Amino acid sequence: MKTLIEFINDKQADFPYASGEFTRLLNDIGIAAKLVNREINKAGLADINGYFGTQNVQGEDQKKLDVFANDCFLAAMRHGGMVCAVASEENDELYTYDSAFSQKGKYVVAMDPLDGSSNIEVNVPIGTIFSIYRRISDSGSGTVNDLLQQGNRQIAAGYVIYGSSTMLVYSTGHGVNGFTLDPSVGLFLLSHPDMTFPEGGNIYSINEANYIYFHEGVKQYIKYCQQDDPATLRPYTTRYIGSLVADFHRNLIRGGIYIYPGTKKNPNGKLRLLYECNPIAFLAEQAGGKASNGYIRILDIQPTELHQRVPLFVGSKAMVEKAEEMMKLYSE
Repeated sequence: MKTLIEFINDKQADFPYASGEFTRLLNDIGIAAKLVNREINKAGLADINGYFGTQNVQGEDQKKLDVFANDCFLAAMRHGGMVCAVASEENDELYTYDSAFSQKGKYVVAMDPLDGSSNIEVNVPIGTIFSIYRRISDSGSGTVNDLLQQGNRQIAAGYVIYGSSTMLVYSTGHGVNGFTLDPSVGLFLLSHPDMTFPEGGNIYSINEANYIYFHEGVKQYIKYCQQDDPATLRPYTTRYIGSLVADFHRNLIRGGIYIYPGTKKNPNGKLRLLYECNPIAFLAEQAGGKASNGYIRILDIQPTELHQRVPLFVGSKAMVEKAEEMMKLYSE
């Protein structure tokens, strides 16, 4: 079985920015993921559970593992020197590197170091999401504008899911491939080549506890999912974990849609465009799926701030298009 690095090297000819630098960057992300995986696997034994005692820019209480994961990924990219700046869910401002080597780095990264961390104590799958862009500033430390690029300008994106097995799934715009960590040798090995959404999905993932606050189009789509129509595999099955990576990963393999809509209380939803929605949307499209905010393509949205939030409808193409149809119908 091919290792992650062997696979990347073999595919360099297909990558528009082919270089050993990109290989090094993906390797750095993989190393940090292994360290985070190690801590997660002993979270019930070591003093790594619970809250850190601070809040992030979103006003969310930071878990100890949130901070540990953030530090791991920032340190790995500092050591590699391929990245000049990072936008992280756990940092209020853009994080830049001051070494001369890093300031020559060609890439910037947006990341959610530990998605779904509220599930840590109950042993539910959680993950890391990352998005990679080519920097547009000339030199020195990266700028906010380097990160405020449309999602369609991502050169790579991926996630790591820490579950019954640990997997790294990524794309450089030439399909989606998944690698499973073999803990006995400490290597990510190609286990899921050419991942695509099944054509017929029958899973919908949404937090229905917020039903009364949903847009009428979302309510009507939920009713559509629950109707009996064997020809379209309905009624669909509802599955909601509460971890974007885990819900998306399941739907990618089995076919389904994940929805985190805007509500009356939070019109833009709660998911962040740069380091959650854009990378997941990039992967969805590369796997034959679709991602939108209910009306327009996620990857075409122009970011205006690092922690910008947007609604997200992502998954099997036909299911997302049906949800969009409902949103538009009940917006008129």
